[in-house]
Amino acid sequence: MSDCTEQRISQHNNVWLIPFICLLAGGLLLGISTNLAKYAGEIGLTPLAFLFWSITGAAFILVVVALLRHEHPPLSARGFEYYLVAALVSVAGSNLIFFSAIPHVGAGFVALMIALPPLLTYLGALALRIERFNIIRALGVAAALAGAAVLAARKFSAPDASVFWILIALCGPVLLAIGNIYRSLRWPDNASPSALAPGMLIAAAILLGMVSISPDFSLVVPHGEILPIGLIVVQAGIFAGQFLLLFLLQKTGGPVLLSLLGAVGAIVGVPVAVFLQGESPPEGLILGASLIALGVALVTWGGMKMAKPSKPSKPSKPTKKHL
Repeated sequence: MSDCTEQRISQHNNVWLIPFICLLAGGLLLGISTNLAKYAGEIGLTPLAFLFWSITGAAFILVVVALLRHEHPPLSARGFEYYLVAALVSVAGSNLIFFSAIPHVGAGFVALMIALPPLLTYLGALALRIERFNIIRALGVAAALAGAAVLAARKFSAPDASVFWILIALCGPVLLAIGNIYRSLRWPDNASPSALAPGMLIAAAILLGMVSISPDFSLVVPHGEILPIGLIVVQAGIFAGQFLLLFLLQKTGGPVLLSLLGAVGAIVGVPVAVFLQGESPPEGLILGASLIALGVALVTWGGMKMAKPSKPSKPSKPTKKHL
């Protein structure tokens, strides 16, 4: 094997190692985040207050990181549009839906709903020609969706199911899929992931603060108690890592691989909800989780095959010139 071929293979492996690590780490943080949201409700924090202060803390952390790296968020009209729209669909809107639904449908079910965006993202990416069709990736997305669908169908059939909140929770994946595609299409020129993440979170905090103007919402944190403040600090750190990894994965893996963050989050979030929070295991958990795990593997494998460098063609023998 030539040195050139070995170098190409090494570069190919590195290209997919980074997004795969981002996928696993980001999904882990996402699964933990959904369970912390349920615990927050149990200690007196409203969904909006917990989300607002956590997002604000995460924005502060990421601004400090960006400044230390000398990567300032773009302050152009394009940049402000990006922050606002991405914040609405990817952070403020979707997370407020999920955090509000958790007390009614459970952290485990919400973790499973976050696994639904892959199909919508993949179809949108194909329609907009962001993604080339690949049978392996298509099967992977279908498997992940089937796994989430099995679990959602069982939840609907439960005797104590809250149909209203189940439907509300299903709106969250639609916003996430829109955000996955939007962030790829409108990524500001020459902007790094660590520069864009804090701008999006600042915009999300502003949007959530505007929601608090309504008399039905409040940003009040229980006074005189350390536990709620400590939980907000932990969640802020998780959000900071989660959204920084989200942008890194968006840049290196594309919108379809990014959409599988929810699938990984479901694999993490459901066991945590069952074993640490005392929720009943969702019916069909083994089948659903197995299909989701298969989907992640197929989409990653399909992406690696698509990125595999083609074999260099052999140089043609020079033909003799006739004088």
